[in-house]
Formats: sequence, C-alpha cells, structure tokens
Amino acid sequence: MFKINPKLKKLCSVLFSVSSSEHLINSRTSLTFALKAIHSLTETLELNQPMDTLLLILHLLLIPPSLSLPQNLHPIDLNALLSIKNTLTDLSPSNPFFSTWNLTAPDPDPCTTFAGLTCSLGRVTALSLGGPSLPLAGTLPVSLSLLTDLTQLLLSPGLVTGPIPPQLAQLTNLRVLSLPSNRLTGPIPAALSALRRLHTLDLSRNQLAGSLPPSLIDLPQLKILILASNSLSGTLPKTVKSPLLHLDLKNNKLTGPLPSSLPSSLRYLSLSQNFMWGPLPNGLETLTELAFLDLSMNRFTGPIPVQLLSLPALSNIFLQRNNLSGGLGPGSGPITGPGSIVDLSHNSLSGTLSNVLEGVESLFLNDNRFAGEVPEVYVKNVWRGSTKLLYLQHNYLTGIPLREGAVLPDTASLCVSYNCMVPPAAVVMTCPASAGREVSRPEVQCTVFNHNGNNGDA
Repeated sequence: MFKINPKLKKLCSVLFSVSSSEHLINSRTSLTFALKAIHSLTETLELNQPMDTLLLILHLLLIPPSLSLPQNLHPIDLNALLSIKNTLTDLSPSNPFFSTWNLTAPDPDPCTTFAGLTCSLGRVTALSLGGPSLPLAGTLPVSLSLLTDLTQLLLSPGLVTGPIPPQLAQLTNLRVLSLPSNRLTGPIPAALSALRRLHTLDLSRNQLAGSLPPSLIDLPQLKILILASNSLSGTLPKTVKSPLLHLDLKNNKLTGPLPSSLPSSLRYLSLSQNFMWGPLPNGLETLTELAFLDLSMNRFTGPIPVQLLSLPALSNIFLQRNNLSGGLGPGSGPITGPGSIVDLSHNSLSGTLSNVLEGVESLFLNDNRFAGEVPEVYVKNVWRGSTKLLYLQHNYLTGIPLREGAVLPDTASLCVSYNCMVPPAAVVMTCPASAGREVSRPEVQCTVFNHNGNNGDA
C-alpha cells in the first residue's frame, strides 16, 4: 500500500495554500514561485520524491476551479432566478416548468439542471421561460434585469399580466426579447431604446397600449419588430431608421399616414387592420427587397403607386378594403409563380384591366369599378392552371373571352358574376357566397355607370 511521506504531505499543504491564492493563480509569477518553492522545500525537507511527481501535484493544485469542478452560477444570477421562480406560477400542475429549478438536489448546478437556461462562464446568457405546453402566469419580475449577460429572453404564450418592467433596459447585451401571446398591459417602455444591440423584439398578441416610442425604431441593429395584435395608438414617425427586415404592426389602433421613408432592407411589412389614412407614398416603390406587403383594412386613399406592382421581389400584396382609386399601371409585372397573391378587392379602382397582374396565382379584383373586357391572358392562365383563383365579381366588366363548353380545371376558381355582361351559361362559375346569386348586374346600373363616365355608384 502506497504511503505518503509526511514531509511530502507538508509540501502539498504549502502548495495548496499557494494555489488557492487568487492573485497568483493563472499567472506566470505563480508558476515561478511554485517551482522555487518545490526546489527550496525538497532541499529543506530532504525529500527523495521524483521531480515528475511533484510537478504533477503542482499541476493538479493549480488547475482553475472552473475547469476542475461543475460550473457554478454567479450568486447574483442565482438570486435573480429564484426571484423569477417565486414571481411566476406554473399553469400545468402535471408537468410544471419550474420542477427542474430545484436547489435541494445533490450537487445542483442550475446551468445544467434548470430548464430554459443557457450559461457561459457562470452567467446566464439565454433564458426561455415556459414552453408550448408549459404556460406561466404572474407578472414579469424586475429581477430579470439582474441577468446582465442575457442575450436572449423568451417568454412562451401564457397568462402573464402587468407591465413590461422598464428595468429590462439594463440588459444591454440583449439581442432577442420575445414576450408574445400573454396579457401584458401598459405602454411599451421608451427605456427599451437603450438596448442598442437588440436584433429581434416580439411583443405581439398582448394588451399593450399607448404610442410606439419613436426611438425604438431608430435602434441601429433592430431587424425584426413584431407588435401585432395589441392596442397601440397614435401615428408612426415619418422616418424609420432601423435596418428592419420584418415590421409587423397589424391589428392595432394606429392612425395617420404611412411613414414617408422606410428602410430599403424591408422584406415584410404589415400594417393591416388599423385606422391609417392618406395616400400610399411613392417611397414604397424604393423597397426593392420587399416580398410581402399588407396594408389592408385601413382608410388609405388615392392611386396605387405606378411601380409598386412591379417591385422585383414582391410576391404577396394585400390592399383590400381601403378607399383606393385610379387604375392599374400598364405592362407585365413580376408577381408570378406558386404562392403569389394579390388582393385589391373592396376598393374604388377603375379603368380597364391591364396585364400587370397576369401571372398571379391568386388574384382578387372583385368589388371595384373596373370596366371593359377581361384581358384574354387572364383567362388563358386560369385554363393553364398557373392562375388558380380569379375573382372579378361586382365590377362593371362588359366581356370575358370564355369558350362555350370550356371546363375549368378542378384546381381553379373563377367568378365574374354581377358585372355588365352575361357569362356563357356552359361555364360553371365557382363564386364565394359573398358574391350573391345574381349572375349579372342590373342594366340600369350599367347605363348610369357609363353615362357618368364610369363614376357611378358601385
């Protein structure tokens, strides 16, 4: 059996005291000091122990605690997490989210045992509270602001109420703040504009009110802003300076005109279901990266900007249920292919139909004031199957080049009812219930419409 020399034991004790001195660990000075100590002590204690053994002891004693022991969480972060646990409540008693937040387990290490945590160097860097089937209730605790190394803070859908703590502005490393589908109230704290590194902010589907802090959409790294389905009011700033890719403010109570200057980086813009008014600014034509545009269910007026329907990346545009007027621009637009949708229905658009929308897969032009004949290319695309839905009902169209006995593809829907024409009886229309049962518009309406220069009531 191996016996430790008492003198060697004394040497280990001395070296341990050296290694535990924080101002010596991991420094060149500590290594030099320790080697000198070995040399001196081996002579003083008259040890015959091989030098390799002594160096191994030195190596083990000088290993930093963070490399030799399970990662320990910083006390500030640990106390913040315990406060969070005491403030929020599990709504799933059979599978509670906080069941793993247990410090009574043997050798607990929150960084490896607590659900929703990601750590680095003993600090919490990402926190995801709750889960798809693990909803939480309660209020957001101010103690969240103590987790100063956080880069991501996510709250799953649940019943969390109360205001957003303005102290979250202290989380200056935050890149993602996502608190959707809860019952948060009050205004969006203007203090959040201190989060200069913020990339994504999602506060959608809550009960937030008040105006949008202008400084929030000036954040230099903000790419995704989702505030949909709240009760936000007021007007938007004239200029949006953040390099946004995705801006979703639909289903609020916003008023006023569209910003005259939007970031050219935008790919997704939704302001649907608000109370916004005024003309569509020509600045929309500069959004060459825009793929999705939804301004529906507002009070916008005036014409559609000439180049808007020709934006190179645009594949989905929803402008229905406004007060837009004027005609469609000429030419052939790039909005084509599978999944492309254009909805201009329920406006006051007029004139003849141009070919600008000929390649759209789902095209809604119903409930406007269009007149003249339907371009043949629209009909051909329905029969070819490239256009799967073409709604032209409730206009003042006078003709459509349909062949007698033509059979629509099973995947296609075509409706031209309630116009100033009688479509061929052999062609079966596939109209929605909202189109009504009347095949043609009463002749007197068509006469008045033509007499008034296409300005009669629809």
